[in-house]
Amino acid sequence: MQYLLALIPGDGVGPEIVSSSKKIIGKLIENYNLNIEIKEIEAGDIAMTKYGEPLPRHSLEVIDKADIILKGPVGESAMDVVVRLRQMYDMYANIRPAKSLPNTQGKFGDVDIIIVRENTEDLYKGFEFMPTQDVSVAMKIVSKFASERIVKVALDYAKTRKNKITCVHKANVMRVTDGLFAKICREILRGNVDFNEQYVDAAAANLVRNPHMFDVIVTTNVYGDILSDEAAQIAGSLGLAPSANIGDKKALFEPVHGAAFDIAGKNQVNPTAFLLSVQLMLDHLYKKSGEEKYKLASSSLYSALLNVYNEKQYLPPDVGGSSTTSEMTDRIYQLIR
Repeated sequence: MQYLLALIPGDGVGPEIVSSSKKIIGKLIENYNLNIEIKEIEAGDIAMTKYGEPLPRHSLEVIDKADIILKGPVGESAMDVVVRLRQMYDMYANIRPAKSLPNTQGKFGDVDIIIVRENTEDLYKGFEFMPTQDVSVAMKIVSKFASERIVKVALDYAKTRKNKITCVHKANVMRVTDGLFAKICREILRGNVDFNEQYVDAAAANLVRNPHMFDVIVTTNVYGDILSDEAAQIAGSLGLAPSANIGDKKALFEPVHGAAFDIAGKNQVNPTAFLLSVQLMLDHLYKKSGEEKYKLASSSLYSALLNVYNEKQYLPPDVGGSSTTSEMTDRIYQLIR
């Protein structure tokens, strides 16, 4: 099967990450005979300035036909691009690994956590209004349907790892919304995995105190967004953190970090999170197709990244190195089998 990939460079450091990484993606496609056709499209702040909307019609037409979306970070229009696409195509599972790499500056050298975040509900549903000029209200949406399917996704991941899941919520305060999510976690997970629950504030503290107590975390949308950034930094840097947005029909892959306008154009940004997102994309295509070549391409990319971190010579500033973005991607390109 031929897969159509919609590639969004994004804003800030996004275009330079994507430009520098395209040759690596091209080499993987060529070396492993991957059935991927790439169409580059515009979305984000730049598109907003150019077309008056962050997701112009011609870009949406490509996305609608695409099987997978790969994007760099976008700026102020993130809500209108990323959140909109998640909800439009019901990409309900946000998968955010936080895994240490060799020679990074993280306090804990061997962090390996996956945060499985419900991706379509909660406060990020966007139901906000002002009943008076002085009062604003946001609706927190938690449904049984969405909670059940995200917990089942977490269970699938746990069975390939340590068979351990922590359900994170705040049901002692939000007894109805978080209470429902916690109830679903208990019903599905008790007796099937090593299961425990933590309130979100305790989980945030415990991630800093002892991240090794966690393996798979399942949680609601807002908590997952915050905890995954914290976990990424604990693992070494936000520049190392990839993510996947998975639905039944479409999937989007992107780095967790933002557009970093302060270093845009300086050739300093770490491409690792974007390239690890490419790896997640290849793993997804392997699961989707069953074709071994996608798994081999994924392993080749990850091996090249590991070798660069082990060598230390080509690391960027955010992980203690002094190399440029292009120097790092050139070296990864050389190491692709």
